[in-house]
Amino acid sequence: MTHESFRPFETDLDEGRALTILRSATDGADDGELFLERRRSEALVLDDGRIRNASYDASEGFGLRAVKGEVAGYAHSTHLTEKALLRAAETARLAVGDGGGVMADAPQHTNRRLYTDADPMAGATFGVKIDTLREIDAFARALDKRVVQVSATLAASLQEVVILRPEGGAVSDTRPMARLNVAVIVEENGRRESGSAGGGGRIGLTGLIARENWEETAREALRIALVNLRAEPAPAGVMDVALGAGWPGVLLHEAVGHGLEGDFNRKKSSAFAGLMGQQVAAKGVTVLDDGTIPDRRGSLTVDDEGTPSGKNVLIEDGVLVGYMQDRQNARLMGVKPTGNGRRESFAHIPMPRMTNTYMLGGDASPGEIVAEVKDGIYAVGFGGGQVDITNGKFVFSCTEAYRVKNGVIGAPVKGATLIGDGPTAMRHIRAIGNDMALDPGVGNCGKAGQWVPVGVGQPTLLIGGLTVGGSAA
Repeated sequence: MTHESFRPFETDLDEGRALTILRSATDGADDGELFLERRRSEALVLDDGRIRNASYDASEGFGLRAVKGEVAGYAHSTHLTEKALLRAAETARLAVGDGGGVMADAPQHTNRRLYTDADPMAGATFGVKIDTLREIDAFARALDKRVVQVSATLAASLQEVVILRPEGGAVSDTRPMARLNVAVIVEENGRRESGSAGGGGRIGLTGLIARENWEETAREALRIALVNLRAEPAPAGVMDVALGAGWPGVLLHEAVGHGLEGDFNRKKSSAFAGLMGQQVAAKGVTVLDDGTIPDRRGSLTVDDEGTPSGKNVLIEDGVLVGYMQDRQNARLMGVKPTGNGRRESFAHIPMPRMTNTYMLGGDASPGEIVAEVKDGIYAVGFGGGQVDITNGKFVFSCTEAYRVKNGVIGAPVKGATLIGDGPTAMRHIRAIGNDMALDPGVGNCGKAGQWVPVGVGQPTLLIGGLTVGGSAA
C-alpha cells in the first residue's frame, strides 16, 4: 500500500487565502491556529480461530481556533474547502468579540525527528497479517493444553497533521502507530482465567509481527493467565504494597499525572493546586513527563499546537516544580508552554495532556524492596482504574499480584484493588528501585471525552499504608 503525503495546501486549499481567513478570525485574539489532519487506521482481530474484525478507516478535516482570555472559539469540518473555512472562521471569531488581545509568541521550530514517517500499515500485506494472527493462535494453543481461547489483534495507524499559525508558516508532523496484543483464556477443573500482553509504539508493524516478538508476547499472556489460574482470594486491609516496574506506572499517571496538568491547577480543581515549590512527595521522588523519547507511544515531535514536545520535570526530589501546559493555560498562568497541548483529532480542541509520564529510578534493588514488605502484596500488573483529580483519590484493579509475608513472595492473589489518594501515596513512598522501566507501549488516556496515546513508567516502589480491597475472609 502506498500513499501520497498529506499536503492540503497543494491539493485542497490555497495557503495564502487560508492564512488570510485565519488572521481575520484571530484579529484581536490572544492565540489561535488552523489544524489540518488526515488519519488512516487498520485493525485486524482474530478471536477463537476466526477473523472477527477487519477494519480500515480514513478521515480528514480541519479545526480552526481563536482564543481570547479564558474563552476559545472552535469550529471544525470534514470539508477542506475555502467555503468551509470561512464558515468556521465566523464561528470561532465569536469568542474574540471586540478584540483587544495580544497574540502570543509563535512556537519555536524544531528539526528533530522522533519517529519514522513511513506508513506502518505498508509493512506487510493483508495476507501476511492474517497468517501471522493464525500462527499466534496455533502457537498459544500448542504451548499449554489448558488454553481454550486465544484473541490476537494487530492495529496500525498513520496520522498526518499540518498546523498553520496566524503569523504564517505551517508546521507538519507525520505520526505512525502500531500495536500487537494477545489475550488467552485457560481452563482447569472448571475454573477459567485470562491473561493478556502486548506492545507497540510509533513504529511499523514489521518488528511486531516478527516471530520472535509475537512468540514472546503470546508466552507472556499465557504466563499471566496461568498465574491467575492458581491465584487465591486477595486479602483486605491497610498494608504495605510493592509495585513492579514499568506498566504499574499507570497508577502514577492517573493518581498524580492528571493532577499536574495545567488547566486543573489554573482552575484550582487539582489536589496539587497552589503547591508549587512545596514538598508533595517523599524525598528521592522525581517525576517527569517526556514527549521526546524516540519511537514511544506517547512521544510527539510537536504537539497539536505546533510546540515542540519537551522533557519536563514535574516533581524533583519530592518538590513540585512544574505543571504540564498547553499554550492557553501557559499564557494565563504566566509560564511557558511545555509541548503538552494535545487533541484527539481535528474535531477536538487542544488541552494540557500527558505524553510519557514516569518516575526516575533510585538505589534499591527490587529484591531489597520486596524484602521490606512484612505483610502486604506485590502488584506487577494493573487493569482499569479511576481517579478524582480534585483530591487525588484512586481505585485500581490488579491483574497480577502476589501475597508477601516477611519479605517472601507467596501465592498469587486475585481480585485485589488498591485504594488511596495520589498526594498521600507519593509521601508514603519508602523505597525506590534501580530498575526504572517504561511500559511496553499499550497506554491510552481519556480526558473530557478525548482519548490520546500515552506512555507510563516507573521503577519498583514500596508504598506504605495503602488500602487493599480484597475478597479473602
